[in-house]
Amino acid sequence: MATLQSIRNHGTILLVVVGIAMLAFILGDFLNSGSSFFNKDLQNVAEIAGNKVHFTEYEKAIEQLTEAYKIETQSNDLNEDVSFQLRDQAWQMMVTDYTISEQAKKIGMVITNDELSNLCFGDNIHQIIRQSRTFTNGTGNFDPTIMVNFLSSLKQEPENDNQAAMLEQYKMCWGYWENAVRISHMQEKYASLLNKLIVINPLDAKYTIEARNTSVDVQYVLQPYYAVADSLVKVTEGDIKKLYEQKKELYKQIPNRSIEYVSIPIVPSAEDFADAENLFKSLENDFKTLDDITAIVNGNSDVLYDGRDYSIETIPAEYKEFAFSKTTKKNACTEITCNGETYSMARIMDCGYTKSDSVKLVLLASGEGTEDIEIGWVKATDLPKNISEPAFNGKKGDKFTVVNGTAEQTFMIADKSKPTPKVKLAILERTVAPSNNTYNALYNQAKQFIVANNNADSLRQAAASNGWLTTPAYAVTENAHKINDIKNSREIVKWAFGAEKGQVSDVYECGDQFIVAGLIEVNDEEYTPIEDVEAELTMEVTNQKKATYITEQLKSVKTLADASSLFNTEIKTAENISLISTRFGMMNEPAVIGKALTIAPNEVSAPIIGKSGVYMISVGDKKVAEEAINVEQEIQQTSIYTAYSKASAAMQLLQDESNIVDNRSRIQ
Repeated sequence: MATLQSIRNHGTILLVVVGIAMLAFILGDFLNSGSSFFNKDLQNVAEIAGNKVHFTEYEKAIEQLTEAYKIETQSNDLNEDVSFQLRDQAWQMMVTDYTISEQAKKIGMVITNDELSNLCFGDNIHQIIRQSRTFTNGTGNFDPTIMVNFLSSLKQEPENDNQAAMLEQYKMCWGYWENAVRISHMQEKYASLLNKLIVINPLDAKYTIEARNTSVDVQYVLQPYYAVADSLVKVTEGDIKKLYEQKKELYKQIPNRSIEYVSIPIVPSAEDFADAENLFKSLENDFKTLDDITAIVNGNSDVLYDGRDYSIETIPAEYKEFAFSKTTKKNACTEITCNGETYSMARIMDCGYTKSDSVKLVLLASGEGTEDIEIGWVKATDLPKNISEPAFNGKKGDKFTVVNGTAEQTFMIADKSKPTPKVKLAILERTVAPSNNTYNALYNQAKQFIVANNNADSLRQAAASNGWLTTPAYAVTENAHKINDIKNSREIVKWAFGAEKGQVSDVYECGDQFIVAGLIEVNDEEYTPIEDVEAELTMEVTNQKKATYITEQLKSVKTLADASSLFNTEIKTAENISLISTRFGMMNEPAVIGKALTIAPNEVSAPIIGKSGVYMISVGDKKVAEEAINVEQEIQQTSIYTAYSKASAAMQLLQDESNIVDNRSRIQ
């Protein structure tokens, strides 16, 4: 009773406490389970030209491109580099799509369904479709029949799971091709519009012809900046800051990180080598004496024994003399050898016979309406065993049938190459790999290294004392696939963008090495800090001040001879300088070239501030090449040359102004 009364007396307080607890529970559930209200933007991987890109759209684009790549290359084996390249290509397609589509809306440019259909499977098939390997015949040319059959297959009902999976892959591929055609054609239409709007006029053409045909020989004196001692000019902090502000737009940067990492190779230990040697010694007697050694070899060797016939051209080089010498005998065996990290021994299972190196096969017609298919010359290693054995054991003109599932294929041996000596060689070979004990020991060593060196400053010195390599990786961006050329190092990139300057990472296994990284630089500013470009700015300001110093010295100089005497240098000549010249002598000096074509013959110029120093020049008579001025032809040729550059520059400008927000790093 006392307890109940106590509860009644404190009822208001309890209600408040319970109420707060329930509110916290509800808010917690709302903020976590129902977090989509607040985290809607987290589902978007990008924003392009004001359009939010949902992660499912991005992943679908990657999947479509990946399936198309697999079909085009006839390979499902995508390594790390290829996978990331496909992701980047899919991303660039999306950027181009959103950018050009947004511009198309503004100017009313569209691609109709009929127009797209005509480009994909109509009378005007686009080059993207035409160049696809999927739709080419045996001669490498586009075959409309193959494409029609492909499209027809998309409408079929699958009979089993395998067909359903294949049909889904084909649909995704066609989705990619259709989208690629649409984007490409949109760019082509936009480029065509630009080329009609931005034209070369007759005055431009006439000026270009005259500039190309008019040249002068230039005599000059150069006082290079390096010839002036740095002590003769004074560079202040204010000078550097002023130049930095003038050039600031050149120093725009993407947020990046710089790291320094320690590489700990995962290599076999002395114990691992001893274990491998002991294994070979335990197998040696059986390997040398047993009639059937397939189980021994295939259970212990990196090189499987399949009874293949080796010729002197196909046998591994290290066994060529052993297997094809005059004293070669059946069952001869090498001793155990260790070459680097590989233990090996070999035994001749058969020798003294000849076989053809290659055969010419024809796949015979399987029924009415089909034709023989000439496969051509093939080697045994090019064929599955059920085909290679009858093909190489038979005679010219023989026919043989093989069964693949429920289907039968009949081949004819159309021809065979001249038989050459062969041997059957069994190779017992194993490359020593780090054992679990070695792996764990190295991993623990790396862990202990982190504990003892938990800041980036001590990383390099401590690594050197352990005999490990320390390597920097500068300006790593958030979407970087890997660090330098380190395999499977994407996780290190993600770590770097979540760490603070000076922190040391955990241990990462990257291929055949453990990596421990230290974060040495964090750059999240819009522009590269002045400290990072101070050296180049200082050099430029120094050269500017040296230019002023040299110009002052030349103030009263009127002739090249006087300038040459003043600087104790020779008068040089640059021949056939025209407005289309890209070099002045060995230098890139556009200001000097421009001046050379504007001063009168034999006139000595005022000092010209160039990139490599200060010049004084004099020119001879202008030389005009004899060329008929054909303005129309010049307009046509220049338009062809500039068509791509105009479209490319316009697309780049559109992308630069699309305010792209790239958050792909959230999901990759």
